[in-house]
Amino acid sequence: MKKNELDAAIERSHTALGAILNGDPTAYQDLYSDAEDVTLGNPFGPYAHGRRKVEATLAGAAAHYRDGQVTGIDLIASYVTDELACIVEVERARAKVGGGEELFSLALRVTSVFRLELGSWKLVHRHADPITTTRPATSVVST
Repeated sequence: MKKNELDAAIERSHTALGAILNGDPTAYQDLYSDAEDVTLGNPFGPYAHGRRKVEATLAGAAAHYRDGQVTGIDLIASYVTDELACIVEVERARAKVGGGEELFSLALRVTSVFRLELGSWKLVHRHADPITTTRPATSVVST
């Protein structure tokens, strides 16, 4: 396993977060595998599956942010094999959201899955949502 290359891919994902907070999705798009099994779940909508849908979803998410910066990354856990890595983090940032002029503090719980492809670690799944603190159960959902 190439630990240094994995560390570099994780660092690129942190840099990509800074870019998306300034309206630029390309750094995240570049991190993703070209395979069609890639997925993305973000706070703005349902899961995206497939390279084109993931790219479009990233562009849509980036359009919500501007004037942002990463303020911290908390590593919660990492699970790494020779071919797969799952990284669990809390990402903290500040950015202007939507058309507002006020900077908002953001905290997202994030799960990123990287796969070793032809010697390079590529992002194959990312899930981010704003639930970072305990929330009371207010209702029971049944199906």
